[in-house]
Amino acid sequence: MLRIDHVLIAVRDLEAAADAIWRAHGLVAVPGGRHPAWGTGNAIVPLGPDYVELIAAVDPARARTSDLGRAVLERAADGDRPFAVCLRTDDLDAVARRLGIVPTEGVRTRPDGTEIRWRSVGLERTVAEPSFPFFIEWSVPAALHPGRAPARHAVRPRGIAWAQVGGDERAIRAWVGDASVPLRVVDGPPGLAAVGIAAVGREIVLA
Repeated sequence: MLRIDHVLIAVRDLEAAADAIWRAHGLVAVPGGRHPAWGTGNAIVPLGPDYVELIAAVDPARARTSDLGRAVLERAADGDRPFAVCLRTDDLDAVARRLGIVPTEGVRTRPDGTEIRWRSVGLERTVAEPSFPFFIEWSVPAALHPGRAPARHAVRPRGIAWAQVGGDERAIRAWVGDASVPLRVVDGPPGLAAVGIAAVGREIVLA
């Protein structure tokens, strides 16, 4: 079974983006870490079972040499914009076999020195066609999942309720392979268009 693990928002500046999401929605973004191979870094908006990842090219020269780094630079060129969806699975190998893709490993180091490790499938497809989610399986205890990081929000978020993407619905559903995932596919430019976050007494929409 799949679920939305996190959504990515491509931003130009992590501190400015964190300030903006706090002022607009009362959500705190905590420091994440860096991805040296991609030239990117992130900040995390923890939502409990899932999270929002603010991702920026923190080393632009390095980012221009990586597919993901270039995609983040391009997506945020005209301002901070929703970028892509990541789906969590407990059986990444099964997803990899279904799609015929070899899993890759990832790692980043948190500001406190803790290493966060995961395996993923399909990120290259997401970078090329951001309508298509990629898949992740975490290699850390549940308590170290980024969504569980402590954050003193002004609201009480309960998690991501839905994500809206533009693109070919039939192709996206075939790629995902699980009709229960709350993806809303609409006509429009490829990529993540909006995200709905459930919170006590309200719904927060990032677009």
